[in-house]
Amino acid sequence: MTTSINSSRKRTQRDYTLAFKLRVVERVEKGEMTYKQAQARFGIQGRSTVLVWLRKHGRLDWSKP
Repeated sequence: MTTSINSSRKRTQRDYTLAFKLRVVERVEKGEMTYKQAQARFGIQGRSTVLVWLRKHGRLDWSKP
């Protein structure tokens, strides 16, 4: 029987390393995927989590909708 440790609990911002966040931001900013695709691809639970990372760590102006 195999059970994932993370499958039963919600992840928080602190569960993701800075390197992981920066890789996700880079891929979105390069146009490789949308932030919603990144969220689905990497199993990021929060709807706005990737947007927060883009605003905080990104090089583009994500302040406007």
